[in-house]
Amino acid sequence: MPSKRHGFTFDQLNIGDHYVCQARTVTEADTVNFAGLSGDYNPLHTDQTYGETTPFGGRIAHGMLVLAIATGQANQLGIFEGTTIALLQQTVKYVGAVKFGDTVHLEFKVVDKKESSKPDRGILTIETTVLNQDDKAVIEGQWVLMLKRDQA
Repeated sequence: MPSKRHGFTFDQLNIGDHYVCQARTVTEADTVNFAGLSGDYNPLHTDQTYGETTPFGGRIAHGMLVLAIATGQANQLGIFEGTTIALLQQTVKYVGAVKFGDTVHLEFKVVDKKESSKPDRGILTIETTVLNQDDKAVIEGQWVLMLKRDQA
């Protein structure tokens, strides 16, 4: 059975629209599971003794794990459900560390819209910021998505 459209189409989103996603606490288990899934066993994430020798003072979560959590948070809003054709690009800047027990959430704003040569889709650009529990940015970036358009 094909997925039904619940999300917003390209035409329903406007430049300046701002969204705040539900927060989630990042755990040691998340990091251990991500290390197993990705194969990234860098001691910065897996070795407490090593982590204590770093400027972070202990282990930190993988940046890619936090980015993956952010993409999930965006999808949990439901605005992209059944209307996303493709994620075309992500530009990512890691600006802070996430420690076990930190609570993060994604905020994003629509900054650009471009019509496609195909009338059934458009290109949406959003600025993204992942913030921790102190409202300090840990990841900044930009995502470019291809979305379905309203049918005439």
